[in-house]
Amino acid sequence: MQTLKLFVTGHKGFETLLFHELRAVLGATDAVLEKKYGGVGISAGIDAVYRLCLHSRLANRVFCELARAPVEDEAQLYQAVYAIDWGLHMEARNSIAVSATLSRSKLNHGHFVVLRVKDAIVDQFRERCGSRPVVAKKQPDIQVHVNIHHNQATISLDLSGESLHRRGYRLQHTGAPLKEHLAAALLVQAGWNSEAGEPRRLLDPMCGSGTFVIEAAMMAANIAPGLEREYFGFKRWLMHDAQRWQACLEQAREAIIAQPQVEICASDYDANALQTALANARRAGVEHMIEFSHQQVGELELAPAKNETLVICNPPYGQRLQAEHGLAELYTELGAAVRRLAPARLATISANPDLLHRLKMQRLSRKDVRNGPLQCLFAIYASAAEKDLVVAETAPQAVDKEAAMPAIDEEAAVPLYNRLVKNARHLQRWAKRNDVSCYRIYDADLPEFAFSLDRYQSDVAPGLEWFHLQEYQAPATIDAATAEHRIKLAMAVVKQVFAVSDDRLFCKTRSRQRGSAQYQKQDNQAEFFQVREGAASLLINLSDYLDSGLFLDHRITRDMVYRQAGGKRILNLFCYTAAVGVLAGLGGAARVVNIDMSVNYLKWARENHLLNRLDDDERYQFIRADIVELLNHPHRFSLQREFDLIFLDPPSFSNSSKMRETLDIQRDHASLIGLAMDLLKSDGLLLFSTNRRGFKLAREIDETCAVRDITHSTIAEDFRRNPKIHLCWEIRHGTA
Repeated sequence: MQTLKLFVTGHKGFETLLFHELRAVLGATDAVLEKKYGGVGISAGIDAVYRLCLHSRLANRVFCELARAPVEDEAQLYQAVYAIDWGLHMEARNSIAVSATLSRSKLNHGHFVVLRVKDAIVDQFRERCGSRPVVAKKQPDIQVHVNIHHNQATISLDLSGESLHRRGYRLQHTGAPLKEHLAAALLVQAGWNSEAGEPRRLLDPMCGSGTFVIEAAMMAANIAPGLEREYFGFKRWLMHDAQRWQACLEQAREAIIAQPQVEICASDYDANALQTALANARRAGVEHMIEFSHQQVGELELAPAKNETLVICNPPYGQRLQAEHGLAELYTELGAAVRRLAPARLATISANPDLLHRLKMQRLSRKDVRNGPLQCLFAIYASAAEKDLVVAETAPQAVDKEAAMPAIDEEAAVPLYNRLVKNARHLQRWAKRNDVSCYRIYDADLPEFAFSLDRYQSDVAPGLEWFHLQEYQAPATIDAATAEHRIKLAMAVVKQVFAVSDDRLFCKTRSRQRGSAQYQKQDNQAEFFQVREGAASLLINLSDYLDSGLFLDHRITRDMVYRQAGGKRILNLFCYTAAVGVLAGLGGAARVVNIDMSVNYLKWARENHLLNRLDDDERYQFIRADIVELLNHPHRFSLQREFDLIFLDPPSFSNSSKMRETLDIQRDHASLIGLAMDLLKSDGLLLFSTNRRGFKLAREIDETCAVRDITHSTIAEDFRRNPKIHLCWEIRHGTA
């Protein structure tokens, strides 16, 4: 039997799952498998083609390589295609279609490549037999694919013919559903398969057209996903063996499990979506395995299960929501529903990762996934009963001084290891005594390791913690290779000391920031984590921005606002993510006005308020404005001399395009403070802070106001090693 050189593609990022699935599909055969970028390479016979096209749930295409050749121009491409004996694979009367993928090559026009490949095939048949194949755009007899990467062409037959995700059952859908092979990959990633011996339950509470539950049912019943497909690219291939194919079909039908021991439930608020899902399930032959119900997520009810329930869903992105429901509320309701089903796991693919914190569940894993044009996050969460969501008084991860010295074989790591252990042991005791769950552990204590390290504890799952490592940009006198080696060594030591995995250590380089650069995104994962400070739950983002969204050095300052806020009107200027505003609201403020010029930070600020149930639009306001302009013209924003407390913590420098003028805090602070004082009541308090190194408070402020330097009292224990982290003053009307 001829050995074929195959390449099987699947959804990008799931190559490992695809490899293991294909190995199981091919079983004890002579096939040789190799995981490659973008898919799996296989050397096998024709039976493997049939089994792959029939049984693989995760595969997208099955290519059979015919030739490889270097191609740098159209003449080389034409010759490479013409050199293949096409008469071994097709007849002149067959229809053909050609597709191409190009990357990093001199030939970079896909349509032109397709035409030249077609010309070479057609010319060969015309010259040999006087007739030629015709081109068919849909379901051709023979599908040819050319991949050109780095000027190396791979010419293949697409034996799947069209994407294998098209099982044939989904003739209707409800918007933008997942492709079937992606849904299957996510089910496998979440732990659903047909091999577990005990009864299992799966639920999709937002089932839409039913892709998840149908794929899950087909897995449980061992129904081959290609069993009902009529069209495959190998059926008119001259090497096709119809008898072998029929034998594979019969074996697949005999392997179906009539009554699998599973419970599969599907619900949706949309009755039309349920009808669509039911029709699709009927075509797939699994409608008897799925219990459909018309339920809102917030009112979801299921009978108790003996074992853990897997809840899997693809929440809508906005189009299918009822007018009175918002996405944020939907995620809140989803988390509450899963917790009512405990023990349960939730697996969800979301195009709105900034809302995942609303689930209030402990995340077990995450994976970046592309769903069509959308960059999404697939995350798996563990449920907890409602009583378990209260923050437990658990100590942070203990650091054992008696543990072995670093396994990293480098002498330079030892001083850093010892310093981290020493700092962590001291700060853990301090944090526990003072109910602090987020704090700084290290701040360039050793000159050769210039970075800061912050530790954040989850408010939802107290046993979960994240570490935020920020490397200070090395001076020009330090060789770049040396600096890079040191930070990699530092990361390795941090991971060992705190037993932290890669997905819980976030690393950035903190260079000197000018203008709006300090606010620009570093990444675009858009995922929030929920932490606690005092009475407040607050959101942090450790991947997308240079800072996390919570300045830990102002913990004491925010607590001062919280303790003084009762019944007062508070103005929070340069509010950032409004942690000060949240604590003011929780402290009983009569009114809080949060002002910033960043749309993203104001959205984050609103979410922080909603997280703490501060949702009164009259009491808690958010204004987008150039604060210099606002202070010069407060009447334009309906502000007057009405505030009992003003918090003013401006950036050191800003030249944002949204501002009319640049802001330099040393140069402009006297004017800023003076204008802010015009909005402060006669007995009010202005808290002014800056982290500008070398800052000097203008003499005119001392001469016209009552000023008290409170810097020392606002530096917490975790910042004692760096007391210049910020400066802070209380400023009142009158003179001292």
